[in-house]
Amino acid sequence: MKDAAVELMARYPDVPSLQAHRYAAGLSQDQAAGRYNDVTGNQTSLGGTTINAWETWARGRGQGSPPSMSSLLILCAAYGKGPLGVAEESINPTELIAEAYERLTAEDQLALKQFATDKQAIRGDASAPIPGAAHNSVRPAREWQGQTGQEFILTVPTVEYGNPDIQVFSLPNPQPGRLLDLTWETFGHGVQSLSHQIKNLGKRLDADICFGINEAGLVMATFLASTRFARCPIGYLRCNKVSDGVELDEASFFPDARDAPTIVICDFEVKHADVIGYIARQVRARYPRAELYFAVFGAMTKDRELAVDSFDDLTGAKIMRAADFEAVFIAATMSPPGIEPPLELR
Repeated sequence: MKDAAVELMARYPDVPSLQAHRYAAGLSQDQAAGRYNDVTGNQTSLGGTTINAWETWARGRGQGSPPSMSSLLILCAAYGKGPLGVAEESINPTELIAEAYERLTAEDQLALKQFATDKQAIRGDASAPIPGAAHNSVRPAREWQGQTGQEFILTVPTVEYGNPDIQVFSLPNPQPGRLLDLTWETFGHGVQSLSHQIKNLGKRLDADICFGINEAGLVMATFLASTRFARCPIGYLRCNKVSDGVELDEASFFPDARDAPTIVICDFEVKHADVIGYIARQVRARYPRAELYFAVFGAMTKDRELAVDSFDDLTGAKIMRAADFEAVFIAATMSPPGIEPPLELR
């Protein structure tokens, strides 16, 4: 049943994991609510409207409401019974909210991590990843090489007469439904890849400012500003999640710049949400007539195949095109629910 849910999400990217698992269990929203109540021994009287509210929230459109940790565990048991109600398939709660994990409350994120830790302790499986957990141990180089997958050439939007072909690597996830925790080696490999792409743009890119979105983007901007942009000023764009998207925090920093500056914006990942479109509008409002370039570590693909043939096979392709960047640089492709930077940099 879990394989069926993953296949559904691959074919229909707009279907969240929570809804895909219900479909795989062959249940309507009302039937899912009835199964939920059965699991609790009818100590609850959940209705289909609550299932709908959870799935609406999982789509990430600023509506609905998130399920609690306890509700997720009950849904795991309910959907694990399969279409006939007699199966006993084990579903992890992180699989149910794969693409929406980062939008859970901090308390529920911590509860999920502790749940995964306890499950590992019971199984004696120290190798299984914990959702959102940082990897503090030093790993040999062969481990980050094992974390990366196929390398391929991808044609991306670029400047006039520029080089549109960039070398990208895939990040296969050995455990679908869970965030892929990156090592520092993999993170460094991706930043180095972005640096090479910028160097081979087809013209010299002299940035006046290199912005980082949140902490992971700030780390990327720091390295790129040092290695590629002659230690240009570094800006910081701190995003806070709100009900209908994101907004910039007052802690964001906008360096002074000349008129019509050249600006590079660095972000850790691009999924479905139009975060980068919002950021591009905010930056252009601060710096009129600016030329914007975009460097992103991980871009999510629409299908399970990570070595995509076209830029438009990325879930954020329309978003990046609409932002009207001079050029786009991408280090890696990834699958839902996404990737987690080292030390959980946000």
